[in-house]
Amino acid sequence: MDIKRITSGLIGFPVVAIILILGNKYIVDVVFSIIAILCIHEFYKSFSVKSKPVQSIGYIMGAFIAVIHIIPIEFIMPLITALIPLLIFVLFLHVIISNMEINVVDISISLLGICYVIVFIMFLPLIYGLKMGNILIWYVFLAAWGTDIFAYLIGKKFGKHKLGNNKVSPNKSLEGCIAGIIGSILLIIIYTIIINSVFGLEIPYLFALLLAIALSVVGQIGDLAASSVKRYNEIKDFSNLIPGHGGMLDRFDSVIFIAPFAYFLLSMF
Repeated sequence: MDIKRITSGLIGFPVVAIILILGNKYIVDVVFSIIAILCIHEFYKSFSVKSKPVQSIGYIMGAFIAVIHIIPIEFIMPLITALIPLLIFVLFLHVIISNMEINVVDISISLLGICYVIVFIMFLPLIYGLKMGNILIWYVFLAAWGTDIFAYLIGKKFGKHKLGNNKVSPNKSLEGCIAGIIGSILLIIIYTIIINSVFGLEIPYLFALLLAIALSVVGQIGDLAASSVKRYNEIKDFSNLIPGHGGMLDRFDSVIFIAPFAYFLLSMF
């Protein structure tokens, strides 16, 4: 693991921790909104050679996250549902008005970016807004980071069996995949023991175990999903924003995928 990657990680973790621990939900909303705008920018930029996504719509949707907790909680899910047909309407309107200079492929990529990046990231502030959300949200990051670190270290040293004929990410190994799941389990079980003891929570350890496995698997699929976009667009990283890690989307690819699944599982508590 190179020095830049380690340094960026050491700097990035305290920043995230301070924001999530000391910030209120409105500050967290703004931070995730900024992250979403950076991620959607990188996503659209990766397609810029082959397509012309309607970037302005993505940026507006990213900015919407900054005010998500001003909206009453009971209206948020219906609003998100209603936004999809409205977005499709607006995007097709761009095709018509531009006289096909913007085409169906362009707006398809535009919509995919909003659903994949913006809507998925939207679930992070929603988790934070749950009861004890400032504690529960760490399950997302621990699952993502535990999987990433263990899969990288073990896969690089002991990875012998490739995940089939995988053109998306040919360096991924079965050993790394399993190690990632184990890493997620270890961090989440330890974290559950701590928060149950310190905060008097009663999160079942069997639930924590199943949560760790599910989120790790989803996170690894999220990593492969981002790799498929980069492979299609023939790029190594989405940007060089974070030294040693690539772009914001490179750093958040598994977190983004985990977020909606974590929300629905954690909302049970």
